[in-house]
Amino acid sequence: MKKSTAAFLLASLLVGAAHAATPNPDAAQVKAAHDLLAAMQAEKMMRMTAGMSQYASPAQRKEVMDKVVKLQPEVVYSRLALPVARLLSTETSTEMTSFYQSSYGQKVLQQTYSSGASLGAPKAPAPTAAEKAALKKPAYVKADQEFKANEQAIQHETFVLLKSVINGK
Repeated sequence: MKKSTAAFLLASLLVGAAHAATPNPDAAQVKAAHDLLAAMQAEKMMRMTAGMSQYASPAQRKEVMDKVVKLQPEVVYSRLALPVARLLSTETSTEMTSFYQSSYGQKVLQQTYSSGASLGAPKAPAPTAAEKAALKKPAYVKADQEFKANEQAIQHETFVLLKSVINGK
């Protein structure tokens, strides 16, 4: 009985994640993903990915980091927009863009990109009462769930872009 319940829950989670996947997103969906990446400051996510990667030598690390630092933010947004649009719905991209543009979203980004190394998951900044209310809106809750379900895939797409940049493509 427990196995069938677990299988059902797993299947329902996979169906939910697959529902958002769009193999051929339209222009509005790609634009929404682009705006989300700009709001998330995806160029910093790219730098984090490069920094966390392993290299054969310090010289190779420096070479890669030099390439990534020289990369214009707009290039990162444009090249990641289509893969991210395949993962997230337009509604999720739009809602998460609003979140990352909010004062609380900016605090989260600051903590994500500017905090030092730590053990365990980083602690989210404390939201104000108004920010707590905004975080309870059904549209945000749904978007946040879809975003978190696809976060690893977005990080993977960032790594794929990093490899492409390293190889000069």
